[in-house]
Amino acid sequence: MMPQRPRVVVVGAGFAGLGATKALAKTGALVTLVERNPYATFQPLLYQVATAGLGASDVTYPIRTFAAKWPNVRTRQAALTKVLPDERRVEFEDGSGLDYDYLVLATGVTTNWLGIDGAQDNALPIYSLRDAAALRDRLGRLLEDTALGRRKSTHVVVVGAGATGVEMAGTLAELRRRTLPLTHPEIKPGQTSVTLVERFDHVLAPYKSRLRNAAAAALRKRGVKLRLGCTVAAVEPDAVVLNDGTRLPSDLTVWALGVTAPTQVADWGLPQSEGGRVALTEALNVPEHPEIFVAGDLSGPPAPQPQLAQPAIQMGEHVGRQIAAAMRGEPARPFSYDDPGIMATVGKAEAVLQLPNGLTVHGLPAWLVWIFVHLAYLLGGRNRASVLLNFLWRYAGPRRTATSVSQ
Repeated sequence: MMPQRPRVVVVGAGFAGLGATKALAKTGALVTLVERNPYATFQPLLYQVATAGLGASDVTYPIRTFAAKWPNVRTRQAALTKVLPDERRVEFEDGSGLDYDYLVLATGVTTNWLGIDGAQDNALPIYSLRDAAALRDRLGRLLEDTALGRRKSTHVVVVGAGATGVEMAGTLAELRRRTLPLTHPEIKPGQTSVTLVERFDHVLAPYKSRLRNAAAAALRKRGVKLRLGCTVAAVEPDAVVLNDGTRLPSDLTVWALGVTAPTQVADWGLPQSEGGRVALTEALNVPEHPEIFVAGDLSGPPAPQPQLAQPAIQMGEHVGRQIAAAMRGEPARPFSYDDPGIMATVGKAEAVLQLPNGLTVHGLPAWLVWIFVHLAYLLGGRNRASVLLNFLWRYAGPRRTATSVSQ
């Protein structure tokens, strides 16, 4: 028999998990938010952390501080290992567990290496704060060694020209052209390069051709070498090998291509679909276990959406509302995505924006919208102020004149 106050466990403090928790906090349920880290991470700005434009604290927010806003919300720092649907219980890496009346799985996905030889061993992903910090540290060491003559070059290859890959390549190119002449004057222009590899013949596949072309032109203007229509065959310690046999020198390979469900999802006893994601009803719950809901990147058909912040937020909020409805004895309603549009930035004063009504914008206006939207969705006033200050300093602050870097 269900207790008077239903117990809801939300696993994952990404956009979906936080959205679900906010919606559930308004009910009388006892909500426990479980996250393996003591903080929530704002993933869209991880590439800024990787290129030292922002600090780790700028894109993280303590989950206990988040939960303290509501008296019926608690947190647990733990890593999920088991889901026991028949027992209505989840278990964690430390051996502890929680019983639930309703469960929200919003654990997200992980890097998909696509079976490419050497990719996992020789490339660095950019999916978590730990990934971003590792990439930043590796880049810093490479540049220092190049400046001191301990190595010949710091060539970077970014694999995947979706929003993350384009933003990463654009920021690295600006770092190379605008910052290195000042901070590492010993490095000659020919010792560094940024190359973006994409299997399609264009960047930013979900966007209209006008925006794709604008983004590609902006990347080339910043000195990024585009290798479009190319498939990666292997990743070596010092090179990316293409299917046609071309070897691109790469001292640092950034993997911005593909995600998949973690392997442990297969042990949860839930139906899976393509990519290991959990197969769901239109209301985002599991057909055989309607008390289990899935939101965010882990959700499979018929609910999968673009792996962006907005779909995850809306799915999380929808799941929270459906659990609240179930508590009242009401039926669950199908999820419907309200598309607000998509955007990506290339660098200073250059971004692309595509609205659902077909309107497209690029350049400075789109870049200003991009900054505003990202600031709006950051958790915490301190984070917003810090990120805004860092953006102003990085893109509009005073700087010494540097010798122009030729291509």
